[in-house]
Amino acid sequence: MCKKIFIGATGQHCGKTTISLSLMHLARKKYARVGFMKPLGPKWIEFNGAIVDKDAAMFSTVFGVEEDVRLMSPVTLAPGTTRRFLDGEIDSDAPRRAIREACDELEKKYDFLIIEGAGHGGVGSVIGMDNARIAAELNAPVLLVTGGGIGNVIDAVELNLALYQREKADVRIIMANKLVAAKRDDTLGYLQKAFAGSGMMITSAFDYLPILADPTLLHVSELLGLPLNGDSGEQKRLCHTLQLGAASSQIVIDHLEASTLLIVTSSRDELLVTASALHHIPEYKARLAGLIIAGHIPVSSITQRILDDSNIPYIRIKETSSEIFYRLREHVSKIGPEDLEKINLINSIAERYIDFDAIDAMI
Repeated sequence: MCKKIFIGATGQHCGKTTISLSLMHLARKKYARVGFMKPLGPKWIEFNGAIVDKDAAMFSTVFGVEEDVRLMSPVTLAPGTTRRFLDGEIDSDAPRRAIREACDELEKKYDFLIIEGAGHGGVGSVIGMDNARIAAELNAPVLLVTGGGIGNVIDAVELNLALYQREKADVRIIMANKLVAAKRDDTLGYLQKAFAGSGMMITSAFDYLPILADPTLLHVSELLGLPLNGDSGEQKRLCHTLQLGAASSQIVIDHLEASTLLIVTSSRDELLVTASALHHIPEYKARLAGLIIAGHIPVSSITQRILDDSNIPYIRIKETSSEIFYRLREHVSKIGPEDLEKINLINSIAERYIDFDAIDAMI
């Protein structure tokens, strides 16, 4: 018999995928066959000839189960799906059937199945398959991931619990994530007091780690929809800091932090040339991950030659420096199959902070 767990969250960016990766890693130490499923995929890609959710594609690649990717992502919300569903062009029961049948097939193949929801509890309501209803339909006990904090976490949990309770989904575990390290024990203690007597297990996962939210150069390239020029071997490099190169060249260089992605206006020849030259010096290469060259003014021919000869990674974009800075500053990086540094870090931390046996006993 396959054991199942549904990973829900009180909102976006709480860390569902990070927790799912952690549980996948830990479960594989105990169970011979561990599977993954993303029943509803709001962010889809074409993968191995199929339209599937990005997370399903990532899990299938990382854990070597590409043959199951269609079952792992039975329903995707491609552009137009919402309108077609509301217009009656899609059978109203089709999403439920697709999810149910895929889960039944995966249960035959695996001993332990991790089912990851999408966003907060209500995501998917438009097609009649929100997170809470999916968990109930699949008869999967729910682990609800929250952010850090106390009051805001309690409020968010209560709001989501109302929907899960309405759908008769069984929420058994509340897991606080992205905690402030110095307040971890205090926060967990108050959350346990708040939900005392609920019958739910109140536990915690990761402290807040900026590295898990930092994008790679490839992620930035994909986000902007533009090619990454220069050294292709650097595309997996993490960008820990985003800096706007608005000051003098000397001040900008002096204030570079570790693995900075530097945004430079295309007319700043002296800064572009300086950055290109520093790419060959190990001390500065460690501090400068790459460039985003912004603006409508063409880069001068000699500066372009120096850039290309240096092989420094860069992205050329027509938007202004300030527009790109604010656009990227609001971006939260998702984990991809190429992010081995992040995935290995997640696995190592999970072994220290997540009690899989306790979670397994609750389901």
